[in-house]
Amino acid sequence: MTALDFGTTVLGGNVFGWTADRATSFAVLDAFVDAGGTAIDTADSYSHWIEGNSGGESETIIGDWLASRGRRDDLVISTKVSSLPARAGLAPANIAAAVDDSLRRLRTDRIDVYFAHRDDPEVPQEDYLGAFDALVKSGKVREIGASAFSADRLRSAAAIAKENGLTPFTVAQDEWSLVSRRIEAEVVPAIAELGLTEITYYSLASGFLSGKYRPGTDVDSARAPRAAAYLDQPRNVELLSALDEIAAAHGSTVAAVSLAWLRAQPVVGAPIASARTVDQLPPLLDVVELDADEVERLGAITAP
Repeated sequence: MTALDFGTTVLGGNVFGWTADRATSFAVLDAFVDAGGTAIDTADSYSHWIEGNSGGESETIIGDWLASRGRRDDLVISTKVSSLPARAGLAPANIAAAVDDSLRRLRTDRIDVYFAHRDDPEVPQEDYLGAFDALVKSGKVREIGASAFSADRLRSAAAIAKENGLTPFTVAQDEWSLVSRRIEAEVVPAIAELGLTEITYYSLASGFLSGKYRPGTDVDSARAPRAAAYLDQPRNVELLSALDEIAAAHGSTVAAVSLAWLRAQPVVGAPIASARTVDQLPPLLDVVELDADEVERLGAITAP
């Protein structure tokens, strides 16, 4: 089990250096911590896919902000290894090099959760778990996490760690939202069985669950094609209507209610959500308490 407190919402750093420039990113980070936020998630690969970027831009912005504000000890910082093309995979030597790169960019002496961004079937699990264990023993990393792992690989990793006295995964990170529920069949039971804490990504389905995507409406966003595609499924349009009703009953927003549904899931520690402007932050930090009937109603509409 994790010893870390992720707060109510983990701030996603994927937009920093992508759709949010340095100054805007600093403003978002300031507003997040001023509102009581305590956890930030990023990756070494953010955002290598943008022309002119090479990866590490998000970590660099976060590191510069941490150094300028002196807030490192107040926050839980997570980052990841394996998806940056220049540091791809989970070979032990790559993990050892990548963590030093991330520490340098983040301008810190330790990472609170270091995630395997993706599993690497080309590397024996014993090898990469041993590499992560070495980082924990050295003090460079506090805990390790698994992102987008299958249930079988989560279980085998736990068994190998136990058999060999290695640091186990304590945190999982997976795509999960009211409109993306594939992990519920197999991965969620494994997470519960192993005592892992889930922090969800794409928690608002690339912005679809912000409520701004509606039939006949065009949204100017880099994520618009992915988000608008959810409207092709009638049940997702039905879901928006239910979210509208429940949000109105709570004097809140569609985004806040969507995140509240995730928080109501027993294995979830906190959802990850990103804001590319300060104005997008308040719904992400508005903690709504849904009753059991509301949780069930929303879940039934998009049940797998």
